[in-house]
Amino acid sequence: MIHRLFVFLFSFYQQKIIFIFIFIYDMIKMVINVDLKKNDKIELYIDAVTSEGSGIGRYNGFAVFVRGTVPGDKIIAHIIKVSKNYAIGIVDGISVASAQRIKSDCPVSEKCGGCSFRNMTYAEELNYKLSRVQDAISRIGHIDFTIENIVGADEINHYRNKAQYPVCIENGSLTAGFYAYKSHRIIPCRDCLLQPAEFEKGIYAFEKWAEKNHITSFDERTGRGLLRHIYFRKAFGTGEIMACAVVNGKDVPDSEYLVAELRNAFNHLKSVVININREKTNVILGSETKTIWGSDKITDVLLGKKFVISPQSFYQVNHNQCEKLYSLVAKYADLTGSETIVDMYCGAGTIGLTLADRCKRLVGIEIVPSAIENARENARLNGVKNADFICSDAFAGAKRIDEMGLKPDLVIVDPPRKGCQKELFDVIENMGAKRIIYVSCDSATLARDLSVLAEKGYRLKNLTAVDMFPRTPHVECVAEIVKE
Repeated sequence: MIHRLFVFLFSFYQQKIIFIFIFIYDMIKMVINVDLKKNDKIELYIDAVTSEGSGIGRYNGFAVFVRGTVPGDKIIAHIIKVSKNYAIGIVDGISVASAQRIKSDCPVSEKCGGCSFRNMTYAEELNYKLSRVQDAISRIGHIDFTIENIVGADEINHYRNKAQYPVCIENGSLTAGFYAYKSHRIIPCRDCLLQPAEFEKGIYAFEKWAEKNHITSFDERTGRGLLRHIYFRKAFGTGEIMACAVVNGKDVPDSEYLVAELRNAFNHLKSVVININREKTNVILGSETKTIWGSDKITDVLLGKKFVISPQSFYQVNHNQCEKLYSLVAKYADLTGSETIVDMYCGAGTIGLTLADRCKRLVGIEIVPSAIENARENARLNGVKNADFICSDAFAGAKRIDEMGLKPDLVIVDPPRKGCQKELFDVIENMGAKRIIYVSCDSATLARDLSVLAEKGYRLKNLTAVDMFPRTPHVECVAEIVKE
């Protein structure tokens, strides 16, 4: 009894002491940084980069984030915001430039929210992305695994096969470009270095049409105005181009003139559509699309397979890197021809269909109806007869497959940035799947999900990072996971 009382008192006072130490530490931090305030100018050494591409420096141990900086820079930072745990600054001057700093080749990169690494060597960018994935796996996933490789891009400019330009029309003049960092202020940019060069001609075609027909642009505050976004897709394997006007209405005036101008702009124009989005939302595309000229889709070629793409279809934006990514999936899949594969978040079926001729059966799951239609058409287009596609969210579709008694040998997941539902892994485990290939566009949620899978006895066997988005902070990963 006395022993228990002693343990209780020790535990009670130990907690009190820990609380006091934490309180004193927080007070010391506040005292140290009390002098740091808005509009201060401080000397700062940049030694790291955030997941959004901002440089990180420390001022008396206090984190200060500065966009447009490179690790190794010594700068004068103008503080524009101070919060409890961090501050934000802008570059007021560079005292010592990093050895990895280069001159940006884009005139608007400092204002636009797209590229974060235009002022950094590509080698350093790849080093950063590899270390970012490694940090997530170790720190968030608590997994002891060394990532050996990142697959870099052969071409770091003009690689995107899709561009969505927000527009603003004032006094009859159309401005198209991209949003400034963390804002909806449009930075004019017609010839973005990430997009195919011919997209600029498409912007001029829309501009002429808008001026001739006194088109108005959508106002987020009032919900009025017609034109919201200009949207282009290009199939790099065939050269086909789709042009889309995202509108706050049911139609567009003088569509014949718009089509004529777009046909003059693009030699390989295949499709002109309008997408109807009348909601007060930040989501770019609405659910309804109307074809006003040509086809309602374009066709691309990946790894020798043909794929049709509609406006709403998910499709990797970097054709050449996508082929490298899917080749990695095939390498990790190591198929013999006898396997049953379940491809979750399958989009237009691209990953699964590139493997279909090396497996016994393929079942794809995707929530977007038009993407499922594309997947079924893609299967027909490529003569694939061993594939089925289910229109459902991943969790409900997986449960349906489990209830059917289907036992996949391999499950492929390619979720959105938020990762997978925790419950989805319960269903995958119930299916008896021994192997999972996880394609991820966010290493933080991948690490979280790997931790969940580890609790179920799944082990990370292989992981490779792939730079799908050069000059931006995003990085893709392919992980092979096996049941112990």
